[in-house]
This record gives sequence, structure tokens and C-alpha cells, in this order.
Amino acid sequence: MGLTIGNFDGVHRGHRAMLQRLVEKTRELQLPCSVLTFEPHPREFFSPSTAPARLSRLREKLELLAEAGIQRTHVLRFGARLAALAADRFVDEVLVRGLGVRWLLVGRDFRFGARRTGDFALLQAAAASNGFGVEAMGDVLEAGQRISSSSVRACLAAGDLAAAARLLGRGYSMSGRVAHGEKLGRTLGFPTANIVLRRPPPLAGVFAVEVELEETHAVLRGAASVGRRPTVKENAAPLLEVHLFDWDGAHHNPLYGRHLRVNFLHKLRDEAKYDGLDALRSAIGQDVAQAKDYFRKHG
Repeated sequence: MGLTIGNFDGVHRGHRAMLQRLVEKTRELQLPCSVLTFEPHPREFFSPSTAPARLSRLREKLELLAEAGIQRTHVLRFGARLAALAADRFVDEVLVRGLGVRWLLVGRDFRFGARRTGDFALLQAAAASNGFGVEAMGDVLEAGQRISSSSVRACLAAGDLAAAARLLGRGYSMSGRVAHGEKLGRTLGFPTANIVLRRPPPLAGVFAVEVELEETHAVLRGAASVGRRPTVKENAAPLLEVHLFDWDGAHHNPLYGRHLRVNFLHKLRDEAKYDGLDALRSAIGQDVAQAKDYFRKHG
């Protein structure tokens, strides 16, 4: 098979250039086009408290890889055994005997194996010994800077959705299944669809959004909050809450259990703590008005 290896968090333009090269080469060699990725992210294994926010959930990543033309994605569990696996054994056990690699594409700075001792020179030697091809790919640049998952995170953390979109090659989105919440939004007059975020998100605040109901592909507009709801609860888990402007099925056709994709279009403000629910209700009302005004101005 033809293979590339990486975390591919966000599947940004740098990743997509690599995937395009892989698709082209495997078509030329008449090989299956495959990706090897890891779950969890290695940094989440080594240091959960300081690991960077994920740009995409595993499901989102798999969907984006498939859209890029990848036929097979192998998800390798990253745990203590894999972390301790020497680089030469990784090549032998995983790449050669496990996956039967015939052609391998990696980034120019790709490192692997225990203590990250494996590099491109080791892969070249292993390729010569085991009869597979290997190629290193250079960086993809935006305004002279390397496109990376870290650079996308920095843009999102700063609320610069336009810059993040340039690096991703698309608008930033998050997806998940709607869960039951505390029904506080309905009490305040702004019912929300809630998606529990099991890891810290890469952005926070209040946004104008478009929401796709993945089962029907219907697209609705709304205002979304991403954060920990400091007015409501101290040290709460992060939550994505979406108030849809034109959803009339809250009582007869609720969204619970349905899968939504939330596309972030414009940041309205940072998350804030208010002095009670009346102040929070007033702030939400202003958020909704500003989001509707954004859509009036931008079609």
C-alpha cells in the first residue's frame, strides 16, 4: 500500500497538499491509498494537562481524510507499548509486517519511535533494506509562514476566523451529537442545542454560525456560545450551545440525539461572567440581535 503517517489534526492545507501527493503517487503505482494516524494524540498520552486543544474530533478527521481521497485510514492506539517501541521496530512491526507498506510519504521533519529517535535517514535505510519507496515533503507556506495545526489554533484562540479559514482551506467547524442539558436556555427564552465537548476547544466566545443537520443537510442560522458558562456554574465542563433562529421543532421535533455540524462565521464577543440570570438574558438577547444583523449584512 501507499501510506503517509501523522496526526492530521484539522486536516489543514499543509495536510491536504501531502494527501494530494499521496493520492497522485498511489494512483501511479496502482496501490491502495492509506493514512496511519494515532488515537489519542501522542501529546495527550504524555501530558494530558498541557496537550493542545484538538481542531477536529476523530470522526471529523476521518471524514475529512475520506473527502481528500484517502481509501483507508488505520487508527493506531497510542499507549505505553507504542510509546516505548523503538524506531526500527516500529518500521518492522507496524509498517512492513503490519501494513505491508510499498511507498511511504512523510513530512520533512517527521520523527517517530521511542524518544523520537527515528528520522528520515532511518526511513531511507529501512526502505532500501525492505524494498519500499520513501519520500519527504516540504512545508506548505502561507504569507511566508509554515502552515501547521499550531498556527490554526493560534488564529482560533485569537478569534481570527478568517485567518484560520485561509490556513484550513475552509471555514472552521465543530460537530457532535446533541445532548440533554439543564434547559436553562429555554427558561431564559433562548433554547439551545447542546454538544458536550470532552476536550478543551480551540476557540471560545460567542459566534454567528450556520448549522448543518447532518442527517438531512438542512442549513440553519444561529448564535453559538463555546465555553464554560461562568455565570451559571463554576469550573463547568466546556460546552457548545447553539440557539437556532428558525428552528420551530423544539417541542414536536427536538434535536436530541441528532448530529450537527456548526460552522463558525464571525466572532461576536468573548465569554463573560454576568451578575445573575437577568443580566445573562439581556446579553444573550444582544448576541442574537448582533448575529441576525451579521447575516443581514452578509446575505
